[in-house]
Amino acid sequence: MTDHAPEREQQLIELLGTIHRGWRYEARDIPGLPRWWAYRYQQVTAAQHKAGARDVVARGTVHRLAQALGRQDEITHIIRH
Repeated sequence: MTDHAPEREQQLIELLGTIHRGWRYEARDIPGLPRWWAYRYQQVTAAQHKAGARDVVARGTVHRLAQALGRQDEITHIIRH
């Protein structure tokens, strides 16, 4: 996403915050890095990490971040310890 609609992105991030409550969100405008970052409030366990769960997820768009967070939440819900 090269042209950002800040108001729309902020609305989507707020929505993500209600759906995926275990994460903190941050936008970065640094060339070469993804725009949207999510950080877990609680670290994943070793078993969750082995299954693909991560403590930090970054994507170029809010939509892609939402997809990635959905997958991350699936992993942590399936593998509880």
